[in-house]
Amino acid sequence: MEAALKETKAKTSEVSGADLLLKALEKENVEVIFGYPGGAVLPIYDKLYDSKILHVLPRHEQGGIHAAEGYARVSGKPGVVIATSGPGATNIITGIADAMMDSLPLVVFTGQVATGVIGTDAFQEADILGITTPITKYNYQIRDIKDIPRIIKEAFYIATSGRPGPVVIDFPKDLAAGVSAEPAEEEIHLPGYQPTTEPNFLQVRKLSEAVSRAKRPVILAGAGVLHAKASRLLKEYAEQQNLHVVHTLLGLGGFPANHELFLGMAGMHGCFTANMALYNCDLLINIGARFDDRLTGNLKHFAPKATVAHIDIDPAEIGKNVPTQIPVVGDAGEALGQLLRLGASPPQQEEWAGTLAAWKKEFPYHYETSELLKPQKVMELLYEKTAGEAIVVTDVGQHQMWAAQYYQLQHADRWVTSGGLGTMGFGLPASIGAQLADPTACVVAVLGDGGFQMSTQELAVIAEFQLPIKIAIFNNKALGMVRQWQEIFYKERYSHSKNPVQPSFVKLAEAYGIKGFEINTETEAHLVLNEVLHDKEPVLLDFRVDGAENVYPMIAPGKGIHEMVGVKK
Repeated sequence: MEAALKETKAKTSEVSGADLLLKALEKENVEVIFGYPGGAVLPIYDKLYDSKILHVLPRHEQGGIHAAEGYARVSGKPGVVIATSGPGATNIITGIADAMMDSLPLVVFTGQVATGVIGTDAFQEADILGITTPITKYNYQIRDIKDIPRIIKEAFYIATSGRPGPVVIDFPKDLAAGVSAEPAEEEIHLPGYQPTTEPNFLQVRKLSEAVSRAKRPVILAGAGVLHAKASRLLKEYAEQQNLHVVHTLLGLGGFPANHELFLGMAGMHGCFTANMALYNCDLLINIGARFDDRLTGNLKHFAPKATVAHIDIDPAEIGKNVPTQIPVVGDAGEALGQLLRLGASPPQQEEWAGTLAAWKKEFPYHYETSELLKPQKVMELLYEKTAGEAIVVTDVGQHQMWAAQYYQLQHADRWVTSGGLGTMGFGLPASIGAQLADPTACVVAVLGDGGFQMSTQELAVIAEFQLPIKIAIFNNKALGMVRQWQEIFYKERYSHSKNPVQPSFVKLAEAYGIKGFEINTETEAHLVLNEVLHDKEPVLLDFRVDGAENVYPMIAPGKGIHEMVGVKK
């Protein structure tokens, strides 16, 4: 009798690999999973049937991972994705690469064929470890059921600590279905992964002293400020030292755009004042930006007169592109906290402040008005009628730059865009994740007609959950940025960049049960935006904008940051 009881107790303590996965996700307080089922993940989906975690079914795996990116960007929590083996897993590769470039925390589970046939070219097998090694912070393949809780715990830690990024866990089907005694919980022990968060105080003091001596200092604030939740500290430090702030594309929202010390966005389509501040400064304080080529232009002409200080949690970024005289490895918030506590004397920069103020007044963003609906005006209206409080999600192209230029972001974590990889099709699904991350927010998805058509199927998810996303399509019947480059650099030879044939986006929205409006004039834009922006239901707005409009200012390839074209005369 006693032996039978022991045997029964042993059986009841056994759990499947899928059970262990769901328990681990619950321990990590996962609220939502973006996933698409298939043969290799059916054991996991069988357990998801009884789970309290919200599951969102995208209509394409790439839509799911972009939605997870939007969720991660707004919530600060890791986005969780499940895809089946083979084509399911390969369909999310673009999203993994996108998250890696933009430092977004994701934990991605890919189904895999059974362990006994791995390496035999089995049905729907793909070498996901080999494919994702260059585009992840780390990747795993489950080899033993007992390792599942440890691996998942490590994956969430790696994805969210240090410089955030995606982690992939490849999950063979037989291990998801197999059973084992539940393993004891283990502490995380990763001796080879010890990100530095606390900066070296001597380096911080060296930076503080350089600020006090500077005559033309400027802060360049990147997405690292947002990842560190350091926007408040950045504002306090800039005000303490009276330092002007320039943003990267991905850093927007980290400093209030209406603040007197804010100079604007820098880079290829940045404003004159921000770019000239970087070109003429004598001290450049980079906080959490990676000096990518779209920011710097020709490196020979980037900040040529400046001592460069660089605060970054990823030591690999410091000195990678721009020689750095004052390196500070650590969390942006920790570094700013130390700088504030040092309370050094503010620099004497009256002449510099006067120059910057004059540039801001003389060289703002500008565009020529006409009877046609101007995309810049649409962005100004979106800003005005949302009072600058919306979460703005963009796709990639001209509309993305107009949004960055004309929507004056005042708060952190309200800007979702694909920066490093520049992924068309990102915007619509990312807006789904953003809305789920903040259900009470007004989410505006700013899209081009080209990118929208890469992910239109995700309208089904918006309709299914009745997400009150406002989908603003800047419809110029072209791949706008490609057309602009062909006009300027390829003698107006418009090779396959115009889209004269497209569906009625309004009717397409209506087919999904979503209200749609076609808007051709500024007057119509006013009326429709007044009507729909604050509705608690999804709406598609097809803005028929001037198809000949280009994004300016612009720095041509190979030119320096000071060699802008399209600056106001």
